[in-house]
This record gives sequence, C-alpha cells and structure tokens, in this order.
Amino acid sequence: MRSAEIIAVGSELLTPEKTDTNSLWLTEKLGEIGISVMLKTIVGDDEPRLKEAIQDALKRSDVVITTGGLGPTEDDITRQVAAKALGRELVHRPELEAELRERFRRFGREMPEINVRQAFVIEGAEPLANPNGSAPGLFVEDAGRTLVVLPGPPRELQPMFETHVRPRLERLGDGMIVRRRVLMVAGLGESAVDEKIAPIYQKYESVRTALLFTKTEVQVHFYARAEDAASADKVLDELVERSVAELGDAVFSTNGEAMEEVVGRMLRERNETLALAESCTGGLIGRRVTEVAGSSDYFLEGAVTYSNAAKTRVLGVPADTIDTHGAVSAETAEAMAAGMLERSGADHAVSVTGIAGPGGGTEEKPVGTVFIGIANAGGVRSVRIVLPGDRYIIRWRASQAALDVLRRSLLRAARASGGRDYSLT
Repeated sequence: MRSAEIIAVGSELLTPEKTDTNSLWLTEKLGEIGISVMLKTIVGDDEPRLKEAIQDALKRSDVVITTGGLGPTEDDITRQVAAKALGRELVHRPELEAELRERFRRFGREMPEINVRQAFVIEGAEPLANPNGSAPGLFVEDAGRTLVVLPGPPRELQPMFETHVRPRLERLGDGMIVRRRVLMVAGLGESAVDEKIAPIYQKYESVRTALLFTKTEVQVHFYARAEDAASADKVLDELVERSVAELGDAVFSTNGEAMEEVVGRMLRERNETLALAESCTGGLIGRRVTEVAGSSDYFLEGAVTYSNAAKTRVLGVPADTIDTHGAVSAETAEAMAAGMLERSGADHAVSVTGIAGPGGGTEEKPVGTVFIGIANAGGVRSVRIVLPGDRYIIRWRASQAALDVLRRSLLRAARASGGRDYSLT
C-alpha cells in the first residue's frame, strides 16, 4: 500500500483560532484509493522548516501533499519553498497570468501586480486549474515520488483534488480498492466498544480498524482492501453485521451519520414531530437539530428556559416542584417535557436540565449530573446520567444523550408496533 504525508502550511494553523480540517478530509479521500496517510505535519510560514519538512517527507513517502501558502502575499511561501526543496526553478507561465487577469476582470477589478506571483510554477510541474480561486495547484513527479501542492481554502482544495489530483493518484496505486465503513456508537466508552468487537475485527486480515473517541460518541472506522469494490463491500457488510449484533442499540449509524441526522430520519419516516425544552444545554440541541436540511418537516419549536422563573412561566413547571426537588431533578425534567408537549402539540418533547459546571455541584448531584425528560403518547419519563468533562464537553454530551434517549424511544415504539427497524441504514 502506497504511503502519503500531508503538510499543512500556515502560521495561523498554529494558533487556537484556526483548525486544520483539510488533513482529515484528504486522509479519507486518499484511503479510498489505497493510499495510507502515515504522517501529518503543520508548519508555520518559516522557509527553512518548510523546506526541511518537504524534503524529509519525500524521502519517506510515495505521495506528499501540501495545503495552503499559495496566495499572492509575502507570507505565502509554499510555491517557492517547494521548488527549492526539489532543486528546481520557478517558471513564469504567461497563460496562467492571462487567466488570472481575466478572472479579476470578470469581477470588475484590476489585478494587483502582486498576484503575478501566482503565475509562476515549479519547473516541470503540471498546473492544476482552480475555478474557485486565484491560486492554481501543482502536480510534480520527482524520482519516483509525487508532490502535490494545493491551496488552503477547502472550497478550492476539495474540488481541485477530486477533479485533478484523485484521477492522477489512482494511476499510481497498486490496483487495490479501499472501502470504508463507520460505526457510530452512543452510550459506551472507547475501551468498552473495543472489548466487545476486537475479537471480531481481529479475524479480518484485510481490514484495518481505527477507533476514535469524540466529544459525543465513539467512532469505529473499518477499512477493507480488495481487488474490487464488491469484494471489499462484502467483507465490510459481514464485519458490520457482526459488530452491530455485539453492540446492539448502542450503534446509531453504520455509515457515519450524526445523531441528529439519524433522529431526524426516524421522525420523518414516522411522520412525527419534536419540540425541545433546554436548560443547561442552552439551545445546543435545537441548533444541532436545525442544522439538518429539511428539519422543518419534524421540528416544531424549542425553548431555552435557563432560569427557574422561565421554567415556570414558559413551560408551566410548578414552582413547588422546583422548590422541593430542585431545578436539576427528575421531577423538574419530566415537568419540563410534559409542559412543552402540551404547549407545542408535538408528538415528542425532550427536556434537559443539569449542572454543567465548573461550580454548582454537590455530593448528591456532582458537576456533570444531567436529567433528560421525554414526553409523548406513551407517558412521561426521565433518565439521570453523570457526564465527565469540562463545561463545554458536558453540554455537548448532554445534547447527544438527549437525542439518544429520543432515538431509543422511537426504536422501542417501532418494534412494539411491528414496524421497520429503521435506525440503521
């Protein structure tokens, strides 16, 4: 299997304000064509370090991809540093300059002369068209290695890779196909998931398995290599089926869907609606639900009732319920859900109240204590959980747990009625 390295260029990527998402996307796409990413590096706008990083990567890996640093400004150094790393010159391409000037003209602007830098390419390199930006990419073959120089913005990088880079790299492969399947697991930790399924996936020599513990779920990535897609899919189908049988309802997707997508599909297929009553999550659940296209088909409304007074005024939670049991309690969570169900007319209402921290916890109810209420035609009930993490993580995990409570309720209803088990696709 051919190997690859990714070098993300830009001092901004070394700050908390900017995240390198290109490497994750490229890793997935390269894996699909049988090229395994072995190393990712972030390098600031530092010529000696970038030159060294490119040269070292070309010694180790079959394919090296750089992202970013192709703009016209002085800190955009990737083009010239890559040329120096290869021991080649930069060559001016008049046709590229003409294309750049035409691009600016279409937008009613004169091209700044500084942009002429983007019309220089590494000697012997193949320029890659960029319809979404001013910086062309570069494809260079050198001593049996391949260097691909891509722009940083994802809206430029992704179509350039799919249109120009992927077909060229496919020709470099060993003829093997790599297919991927992603299991999304809720309610179990990474070690618990691995304990259950390791005896299964370890029997498949042609499959590489990676477990990822995110802020909301455990992801199990299966990569199968075969001579054709059908053979790889057959192996993955069998492995997924056996893994789901072991993990049960903890698996909420077998194709990498987010929890809000799964729940939305289930509601739509049942022609049912949802309303939310949130306290400690502060509208996060509603945000996640409405990020799914078409959520207006099933999501009616949500209320963020952060204060006790708001819980009483908006949702009708009795003041004596809060006084007696506390705002963070099963009784309050159930009253919140019941109140929202009545006021919204939805088929399902989900509520969340908890202690996100860092303060406010007690011995009886430590930080991370969350009560989730759910109300529907089957009645009202609640679930108590204690979540680890800081305030940010607790809120995210609470939102995931609330959606999972709804998902499992919908599953039970479907099974009770003899309907289709539509949780997994």
